[in-house]
Amino acid sequence: MSLEVRNLTKHYGDKLVLDHLSFSMPGPGVYALLGTNGAGKTTAIRMMLGMLARDEGEALWNGQPLKPETCNVGYLAEERGLYPKYRLLDQLLYFAALRGVNKTDAMTRIRYWSRRLETDEYLFPTRRGPRGSQTQAPSLKADQLSKGNQQKIQLMLALLPDPELLILDEPLSGLDPVNTDLFKSILREEIGKGKYMILSSHQMPTVEEFCTDITILNRSKTILQGNLNEIKKSYGRVNLRLKTEEDAEAQIRAAGIEPFSEKPMEYELRVTGDRQANELLRRLAEAGISVVTFDLREPSLHEIFVEKVGKADAAE
Repeated sequence: MSLEVRNLTKHYGDKLVLDHLSFSMPGPGVYALLGTNGAGKTTAIRMMLGMLARDEGEALWNGQPLKPETCNVGYLAEERGLYPKYRLLDQLLYFAALRGVNKTDAMTRIRYWSRRLETDEYLFPTRRGPRGSQTQAPSLKADQLSKGNQQKIQLMLALLPDPELLILDEPLSGLDPVNTDLFKSILREEIGKGKYMILSSHQMPTVEEFCTDITILNRSKTILQGNLNEIKKSYGRVNLRLKTEEDAEAQIRAAGIEPFSEKPMEYELRVTGDRQANELLRRLAEAGISVVTFDLREPSLHEIFVEKVGKADAAE
């Protein structure tokens, strides 16, 4: 199986909101669509799914147009969309039926994901009867849940058809740390099943944790694309975090590096590479300065993102 997106383009009047986006997934894995607010990420996803008309381009699954007849897709939208006054279990069964899942299979999957997502108390509540007995109560309505728990239900909706392709638009937005870890564990579970996954997120550490390939969009245009590890390697190990027990500013300047410190004797430095970093380490040793941390690393995705977007904005 494979996913290929070719030259997706969209205008709203005279405004270009997506400019010939192309990327491919020849095998299972996680692909990230990144960008500033309004860069075109959600527009791209909606066009891929046929929810939004395309001015140009196509999305292909195994060489055929991507649509429900050719690909089993699960989609978690950025804008949450449960019906607030309807019972949760009824909604889950209704949407499962729309995706061709029979009621028996749907209930089996709902119970599984309800346990995984810790929503039994909302989907399968009990009430105390006479003499302490317990009976099944109707499931809660969507507007009786917090936003985070509504998000769990919507992730369940995306997972119920057991999709081949899972598209998640800001899946961790607004979650507390406990539920963030829970969602991440489910993403790992789906990745382990060999699923194709497209992740749109502003949370760069999460993207680095899960994604192998990325596209960064800025003002509708692709400004960086490729394998994340290769992109980071191309920068080299140029970021140095230094912590010392004595002031090291003189040695830093002597090594040809401009010091920057947010805390006393803690420095975030930009070096040209290993040679300059080793020269600084030699000077620190000769000066008898005690080094607590000397961490030379490739730039993070956050740093790459900020740099690329900044350069793109400056060029316009």
